[in-house]
Amino acid sequence: MKTITIPLILVAVVSVAGCGNTTGARVGTGAAMGLATGAVIGSLSAEAGAGALIGAGVGALGGYLVDEHKKGNL
Repeated sequence: MKTITIPLILVAVVSVAGCGNTTGARVGTGAAMGLATGAVIGSLSAEAGAGALIGAGVGALGGYLVDEHKKGNL
């Protein structure tokens, strides 16, 4: 079950990581999705809190990078 769950979660997060029209919205959406995904993946190894924190950071960074790409800066 773990081998199917993790890739599906990652695909879902990547597909909605850049939702929004402003930098703040994209970063916020990325952080929220990363937080949820990190908590789910972390709970598989009994480290939901750490996974949530890492996921939120990665999601926020991903949202920011998507925003910069859409603006043509990357």
